[in-house]
Amino acid sequence: MAQRKLAIVSTHPIQYYSPVFRALAASQEIDLRVFYTWSQAAAEGMFDAGFGTEVKWDIPLLEGYRHQFVPNVARRPGPDHFRGLDTPTLAADVEAWSPDAVLVYTWNSRSHLQALRHFKGRVPVLFRGDSTLLDRRTWWRSAMRRLFLTWVYRHVDVAVAVGSNNRDYFRWCGVPLDRIALAPHSVDTVRFAADSDKHDALAAQWRRGLGIDPQAIVILFAGKLQHQKNLGLLLEAFGPLQDRAHLVLVGNGELENQLKAQAAPLASVHFMPFQNQSLMPAAYRLGDVFVLPSRTETWGLALNEAMASGRAVIASTKVGAACDLIHSGEDGWMFESDNRAALEQVLRQAVDRGRPGLHAMGRVAQAGSKRWSTEESARRIEEAVLACPIPVSSRS
Repeated sequence: MAQRKLAIVSTHPIQYYSPVFRALAASQEIDLRVFYTWSQAAAEGMFDAGFGTEVKWDIPLLEGYRHQFVPNVARRPGPDHFRGLDTPTLAADVEAWSPDAVLVYTWNSRSHLQALRHFKGRVPVLFRGDSTLLDRRTWWRSAMRRLFLTWVYRHVDVAVAVGSNNRDYFRWCGVPLDRIALAPHSVDTVRFAADSDKHDALAAQWRRGLGIDPQAIVILFAGKLQHQKNLGLLLEAFGPLQDRAHLVLVGNGELENQLKAQAAPLASVHFMPFQNQSLMPAAYRLGDVFVLPSRTETWGLALNEAMASGRAVIASTKVGAACDLIHSGEDGWMFESDNRAALEQVLRQAVDRGRPGLHAMGRVAQAGSKRWSTEESARRIEEAVLACPIPVSSRS
């Protein structure tokens, strides 16, 4: 039987998605082509507002699968606002390839919403996003949101959920359970788990450079230093533990100077700049436990990365991934979002475990992370595509 032709519509090459695309392209069942709608991202580096700097990822994002950049004619191009992606030739470009199914990543741009509306009824339309219901809204905003989203998802045949909170969101938006597939939000777990000795050595070197004793417990955050990450709360909760552990914040962002000023009285708090993808496995090993205290986070793929790197994790209840990834006391802990006392309590529990206990939890976390791998995500997406009916035009 011939391979199913799958067209994926995505904004731009993303370090989390490209490994999944490569795995799909390697499948014996799927013939893949990815259509990128932010054509300006074909340039070598792009400015990342969250990090406050130009970012050029140092791992390959375009190798191993067929792709093309569709011309984006938006006046202010970018995926951060609805009018930032405007691709008049997208439908024609995709149709010229004659796909059996179309998978659209995100709808919140003119280009991607038009793609959903255009292909509905022509070929099976699958959708991939990671929204949740974790952020509270007033009743009238919630009602208006639900009305609009119910209309949006009428143009979707299969919603491909990334986890439990995302599945519940699709149900709330009116998508029947039998039209929701689960393909776990994933990272390249093999890359983060590999070359452990090399990454451990670099992490130890960084520790020495920061003046941290090799046997000291290190609590780690890595990511963008921005409001939603709630790092001020982390500094407050860590304060009473400063004589028992170190806290390292890896990254840059608009709150960097503010956080450094808040941390100035705490000698055991350290800052490191943004690290590119090839160094992130070592960055996670710099810590003994990873903390994501966000006040809003649709998923939080840093948890996947930390666990794949063999580290226990702590996350707030507003982190979408937490309920799926964390088994409290076994591979990490959860705490009530924005609750300083609750965060301090779980930090104390982590420090009380000691390094050997935390590393034992990290091994459990690493084993569990395999269920959220690139390969598993690609396999589940493939299953969802193969379950779709073949369009009549493809049979003729």
